[in-house]
Parts: sequence; C-alpha cells; structure tokens
Amino acid sequence: MKTIDAIQSLAALAQATRLDIYRLLMQKGADGLPATDIASKLGIPNATLSFHVKGLTQAGLVSARQDGRFIYYAVNYPAMNDLVGFLTENCCGGKDCGVGSIPVKPPISKRKTA
Repeated sequence: MKTIDAIQSLAALAQATRLDIYRLLMQKGADGLPATDIASKLGIPNATLSFHVKGLTQAGLVSARQDGRFIYYAVNYPAMNDLVGFLTENCCGGKDCGVGSIPVKPPISKRKTA
C-alpha cells in the first residue's frame, strides 16, 4: 500500500458517522447489509448514509452490490488488511514487542454506579 492510499483510507474513517458505518459493516461480515438496514440501525437519514458510504467506497474500504431493489454494502477485507499491514509494517523494528502479552483493560463504563 502506498502512503497516499493509507491517508485516503484513514481520512475516510476519520469521521464519526463513517466510522460507525464501517464498524457496523465489520460486524456483519462479507454479506454486508442493505443500505436501508444501515440507516435504520444507526438512525441516520438515507441521504446522509449515501454521502458517507460514498466516502468509504471511494477510499476502497467498502464495496457495494445490487441485489434486486437493494444495494448491499460490505467491508472490503483485503483493503482493510492492507491498511493494517501498512500501519504495522516494521512494528518494533522487527523485534518482538510483546503485543500479545500486554493485558487489555476492559472499556471504562461512563455510567455511574449506585
């Protein structure tokens, strides 16, 4: 992956609605979701969805396919893998950085407990 391609991918994801769309599609796998379901699940108008999906498709992160009257959107997994590979290339200078041994903390709840 070239640097310019990585910048375009990261720029496409650097917006809350587009990131929400991408994360939802990641959960749904290779089959993706129809546009109407994406808009409904995220509570966004169809016109807003179209605008943001266009940015993700132009960056090559999402693909579209027509099935009857519906357009299904899905994550372009090879593009995602290329981006992750680009970001982690030469991680820790080729040395074992112990990433697998670092304990992952659960997210901190923003709700107050009584």
